[in-house]
Amino acid sequence: MTTKEQLIDQHIREYESRLKHIDELYERAHKATEHLDDGHESRGELKGLAEQRAQLPQDAAQIKTMPVENWRKETVQSAGPMAIWDIVAQKLEDFLERHE
Repeated sequence: MTTKEQLIDQHIREYESRLKHIDELYERAHKATEHLDDGHESRGELKGLAEQRAQLPQDAAQIKTMPVENWRKETVQSAGPMAIWDIVAQKLEDFLERHE
């Protein structure tokens, strides 16, 4: 495995770790709002976060299949999926602060 491939593999493991963290946050948020009616504003917000979370594995899958030569260029030019993942995690943490 080349150094570039090792770096990509390291980032993929990091993505998977962050996804697990996001899932744990979501589970806590879901439990914190179980007592609310389905029409409650917070339940709608949580549903939107669930939809954002659902997109994250597709981002990781795209990176996994990306040729090594393109990987660095694609992830450096854009903020990369990590920025999106961090935003979703932050939104969940903020949500939890309001509801726990």
